[in-house]
Amino acid sequence: MAEVESFALDHTAVKAPYVRLIAVEHGPAGGTISNFDVRLVQPNHDSIETGGLHTIEHLLAGLLRTRLEGVIDCSPFGCRTGFHLISWGEPSVEDVTRAVKGALEEIAESVTWEDVPGTTAISCGNYKDHSLHSAKEWSRQILAEGLSTDAFVRREI
Repeated sequence: MAEVESFALDHTAVKAPYVRLIAVEHGPAGGTISNFDVRLVQPNHDSIETGGLHTIEHLLAGLLRTRLEGVIDCSPFGCRTGFHLISWGEPSVEDVTRAVKGALEEIAESVTWEDVPGTTAISCGNYKDHSLHSAKEWSRQILAEGLSTDAFVRREI
């Protein structure tokens, strides 16, 4: 089995919330993609319940694309502590952190239920499992803790 970088990471040493560049991959046709660890809560100490995480996921899908060029996907970790953010090119950790921070600020301060995309049986595979209240509360808590550009040393943006 291939080694997966995320499973080699010492989850007891990181200091969430943070954004960390996991890898930059260069494709055979010349394209470049970057994979980021967007860790919102401290591993093994907390996790975002599925309703709130699901709503944050749906909101980040659009909000990050308006703030950061080249976003391919933002998918939640199974452990419910954050997201993988995949993008074209090589955006800086600082730019990704600013984009995530801006998106979380919008979720915390101004998003309404009508703004949440994909909340019907037609547009979502588990449309009943959403919580805007939880998404807002978690966004506020994460922002209060501050997003770092380093997983091991607090360097807040």
